[in-house]
Amino acid sequence: MSPPLAAALRRHVLRPLLPHSRHFCLLTAHSPSPSDQSDFEPDHPFPRAPDGDGDGELTAFLRRLSDASTAASSPKHALSLLLSSPPSSGPSPASRDLLVRALWELRHDPDAAALALRWGEECAATGERAGPSPPAEAWHLAIWAAGKARRFDLAWAVVRRMLRRGVLTSRAMVVVMERYAAANEVNKAIKTFDAMEKFKTEADQTVFYSLLRALCKNKNIEDAEELLLMRKKFFPLTAEGFNIILDGWCNVITDIAEAKRVWREMSRYCINPDGASYTLMVSCFAKVGNLFDALRVYDEMKKRGWTPSIPVYNSLIYVLTKENCMKDAQNIFTKIIDEGLQPNVETYNSMIVPLCESRKLDEARMLLEDMMLKGIVPTILTYHTFLRQESIDETMNLLRKMKEDGCGPKGDTFLMLIDRFFQLNEPGNALKLWNEMKRYDISPSYSHYMSVVQGLIKQGCMERALEYYDEMKENGFASDPKLEKEFRTFLLANRDHWRGAGKYNIIPQHSKHFARWLLSVGLAIITVAISVGLAILVLITYVKTATPQMSIIKLKVLHVMNPAYQHDNDLIKKYALL
Repeated sequence: MSPPLAAALRRHVLRPLLPHSRHFCLLTAHSPSPSDQSDFEPDHPFPRAPDGDGDGELTAFLRRLSDASTAASSPKHALSLLLSSPPSSGPSPASRDLLVRALWELRHDPDAAALALRWGEECAATGERAGPSPPAEAWHLAIWAAGKARRFDLAWAVVRRMLRRGVLTSRAMVVVMERYAAANEVNKAIKTFDAMEKFKTEADQTVFYSLLRALCKNKNIEDAEELLLMRKKFFPLTAEGFNIILDGWCNVITDIAEAKRVWREMSRYCINPDGASYTLMVSCFAKVGNLFDALRVYDEMKKRGWTPSIPVYNSLIYVLTKENCMKDAQNIFTKIIDEGLQPNVETYNSMIVPLCESRKLDEARMLLEDMMLKGIVPTILTYHTFLRQESIDETMNLLRKMKEDGCGPKGDTFLMLIDRFFQLNEPGNALKLWNEMKRYDISPSYSHYMSVVQGLIKQGCMERALEYYDEMKENGFASDPKLEKEFRTFLLANRDHWRGAGKYNIIPQHSKHFARWLLSVGLAIITVAISVGLAILVLITYVKTATPQMSIIKLKVLHVMNPAYQHDNDLIKKYALL
């Protein structure tokens, strides 16, 4: 059984045993990384589990799927076992809702998702157990899961089956293009668009713009712009098309120089900017702190007859607050209300973010209290803004408040905090937050482990870093060649400190301090010995040159200090007779 399939089954077996408040945490516990947010856009909202069922139907199906995958020798054999296994009591085996819910749970395991989809197809085709055919969301979700795992062989297999069954949609082809774009396979994404005619689907302007958006979203903005201009004979240039490119330079990669260039290109091709164009430019100027040009574009927008929207006002509030023009920002805030618009959470964030960045935390907290009194719920961005500035104690309080408000914390919250405290040279607090993750049912991802390991290395804590690195590999995460080389160098340099159990018994750092102390003591002893020797040499010289009365005293002292001078007894007697 593959790990993602096992994790999906484990979540649904444990779910009835957990209190309701922990269900959501359990659903998100297996995310491969904190940044693995779903970019799948369903045609309709995902179906919910039947009331009072606790999604036992889905749990039973995942168990059957798991048993079939474990016992089978091939995908075809697994499908045969799955179809021959007796279904659990409940709705139809080929329930459309069940199939979509199962595919969503199996989105991290493309092979298991493909098996579930084949099961749905066969159930719809078999006369004895016939049921409704898989819905469009099921096909699209299976293609998306395969493409996200870069299993494009599985994705194209689903596309071809859709074509044979006469259910292939333009959206399915768009999903393939989006996954190619996400994998930085620009040419294959464009070839997929060109192959739509072969697959008997319409490649219209809507699909073309979807391809441009996918390319821009994944930072291939130059390729998108080149494609837009090359295909202008087939798809005439419009403000909407240029806005896709403009959005890439304004929001995906904030490059004001490129945004200005695209703005000039629109004028060169006689394309008049629309309200969305002006909104993007105001936002871009605000992000880079260019107050003058942001206000200039805003004035031009009004002169051209376009009514500013909430995003425009939010951008102006942000740049005014960032430039410490609080009175003007408050005037814009009042203007929003006067024009019949309602300030939203982004409006408040537009003031809170620059205030926190300027370390004006008291003013930012007052705005947070004001928005909560007005019934506006803070977003995770709001809390992250405060967390980037607060001490460790305030950080712990905010994490608890985030949980109470149902707004996290999430995996990327802890990743940000761990990175921050390592940058502040506070490794103890960083590890404290690592342990705190368990309280919020967040499993460490590859990014979390790498952040801790690299942070400890920078702090000189190689032994602790090696422990976390070994734990990371034991949990199934891939090793890092650069870290492997660094640890190998460290282990070779400390080979004299090994014990029988291996690398886990590296002598702690305090042994170096003991060696330094021992060296200092040795040097002190040698110094004392040399001093005593010199003193004896001086005494011998003095005895030989002193008067007889003084010499006999010195010789007696010398005899007491060093009994080895027994041969000088005759000399002492000689001086005694004088």
